[in-house]
Amino acid sequence: MKFQGTDAYIASDDLAIAVNAAIRLERPLLVKGEPGTGKTELARQVASALGMPIIEWHVKSTTRAQQGLYEYDAVSRLRDSQLGDEKVHDVGAYIKRGKLWDAFAADERVVLLIDEIDKADIEFPNDLLQELDRMEFHVYETGETVRAKVRPVVIITSNNEKELPDAFLRRCFFHYIRFPDMEVLKAIVDVHFPGIKERLLTTVLTEFFEVRETPGLKKKPSTSEVLDWLKLILAEDLSPEDLKREGKDMLPKLHGALLKNEQDVHLFERLAFMARGAR
Repeated sequence: MKFQGTDAYIASDDLAIAVNAAIRLERPLLVKGEPGTGKTELARQVASALGMPIIEWHVKSTTRAQQGLYEYDAVSRLRDSQLGDEKVHDVGAYIKRGKLWDAFAADERVVLLIDEIDKADIEFPNDLLQELDRMEFHVYETGETVRAKVRPVVIITSNNEKELPDAFLRRCFFHYIRFPDMEVLKAIVDVHFPGIKERLLTTVLTEFFEVRETPGLKKKPSTSEVLDWLKLILAEDLSPEDLKREGKDMLPKLHGALLKNEQDVHLFERLAFMARGAR
């Protein structure tokens, strides 16, 4: 049972090796990389390729580690006790299972995605250390211990917005998804837009890499953004000649798909002004 990518997901050799190594070691796979490089989609494609269900836990700034285990609704129980509801004697009725509980309780092996772990508080990863290590946790309100029936494949993504604790890193198998080069990006595009003319594709990707490598750019466009840009180019039936940037046209055509803030738009406007002044 090895992951080698799918028809819908181009996985580099080192990424496939990382996935399979993490599965063999029974360690969480920590995947870092720029936004838009396919970290979240990787977990879905691993699940698809290996024939496993996927459970997704999307972390927010307000997410607490405890929510991944379970939440106890003490307020509802108090209210029901005041109303004389018989349900109040069943503590379990006030416990909401979290994503880790769902993964541990599954009868078959699942992929558990913990997405964008770096969005949460710095203590969030440490609070999950024991549960991910031992694959069990205690429910204090009911006195039961929840143990994983089958150890899930755990994939954790991070956009590198904050450093993760060393103790957490030691328990993970780590992989950084590098931004794809021209040839790999062509293969990715071919998955989404098969049959595109080679001359147009080469022009689009050349322009894309020129934009991406412009000095001073605040947010470099990612894989998902070049796919959006190409979709618009095809919809508008633009030719390679239409995409050429020179003089006052330093901004790429349909640049809203690539440039995501006003600072980067102003950067290209300044480059256009400088190009005019140099003439």
